[in-house]
Amino acid sequence: MKIGVIGLGKMGTGMASNLIKAGHEVTVFNRTATAMEPVVALGARGTSSVAEACCGDAVITMLANDAAVEAVGFAEDGILSALPKGGIHISSSTISAALSERLTKAHQEHGQGYVAAPVFGRPEAAAAGKLFVVAAGSEATIADCQPLFDAIGQKTFVIGQTPKAANIVKLSGNFLIASVIEALGEAMALVGKAGIDQRQYLDLLTSTLFDAPVYRTYGTLIVEKKFSPAGFAAPLGLKDINLALSAAQDLKVPMPLASLLHDRFLALLAQGGEALDWSAIAALAARDSGDLSASLP
Repeated sequence: MKIGVIGLGKMGTGMASNLIKAGHEVTVFNRTATAMEPVVALGARGTSSVAEACCGDAVITMLANDAAVEAVGFAEDGILSALPKGGIHISSSTISAALSERLTKAHQEHGQGYVAAPVFGRPEAAAAGKLFVVAAGSEATIADCQPLFDAIGQKTFVIGQTPKAANIVKLSGNFLIASVIEALGEAMALVGKAGIDQRQYLDLLTSTLFDAPVYRTYGTLIVEKKFSPAGFAAPLGLKDINLALSAAQDLKVPMPLASLLHDRFLALLAQGGEALDWSAIAALAARDSGDLSASLP
């Protein structure tokens, strides 16, 4: 397939690289042109505009937030105006349900397909083609996209035919991950202040009741205080919690733990943690306990 990829951060670069390796013809665009160089070296064609990346069968967006997706989607020379009739916009960005609704309607009006396909997995999973894809859209459109999902991920979960459903699942998943990080941080602060070896404690957790990737991955980052470089930056964590809270408000679903997480991320950013991984909120629990070694990198 002829595929455009817009947004070449760590996630988008891994996805584009695996699409090339799978034999797809890939055209890429990124606002910072130097970010295109690694995938151009693998065989992608670099472009200087969003429109040029929208001339194939489908275009994938992997961007930081609603504002970035709106900018490339609704601009005068953006995706909606440049994508051919019958072309597909695959939105893998973590965006609001409200924006997903707007994109669904707009693409229908332009005779284009739209699939919300956010992913679970950190940059190393993107590089390895081991993401988990959460897709929602028409059955036929998702079927057309499946070869692309197979190239970037290890499994695709089809949530339904309403695209925003995939976005709500993604937001709820990121809420759960952040909840685990906060809980691990508090537990590590407790055992650490009691003089218990945190590595041994993590091994106990992940060898028994908590043998899951989220505990192994984030527990290791917390024990090693490896918050930089960021795999998923703290401001994005705050953004996703805010989006989850917005969806919850629209649906009248109280999420008190999400409100706590909002304040944790806000505290991290207030203390200079903008460049840190979102798992750095765990360091706040240690600092609150009086651990003077828990200063942020």
